Amino acid sequence: MASTADLDLRQHWLFEGLSAKEERALRRVGSLRELPARSVLYEEGGPGDEMAVILEGTVAIRRNGRLLARVGPGDTVGELAVLDGEPRSASVVALTDLRLLTFPRRAVRDLLDQEPGLAGKLLAALARRLRDADRRAYD
Repeated sequence: MASTADLDLRQHWLFEGLSAKEERALRRVGSLRELPARSVLYEEGGPGDEMAVILEGTVAIRRNGRLLARVGPGDTVGELAVLDGEPRSASVVALTDLRLLTFPRRAVRDLLDQEPGLAGKLLAALARRLRDADRRAYD
């Protein structure tokens, strides 16, 4: 499997505001992972011990068995549980074979402690995403 050295995480919505230094630090704590179709990546109610950026493939996000969304390359999954430490709010299931860049919760939290500006940038990206979702829901 290829290394993370050739990835530019700033192309992904959650990381677009990062400096080159912050992006390199984040990339260093990530691991490439591949999963076959129909694999359960995250289980609703499970621990938020990891988040992932989808590099290739598509997943279904389900809550209480109900389909909430289908997302693919460039999207992240599991970020809320990693950032707030709460149980997973939804299940994530591979619809196709997946190639992911995963980040363990502990490594993300340690990085946020080491790079204080990173937390503000991630919070701003999450706020933009929430505003966009709010607009779509109520417009």
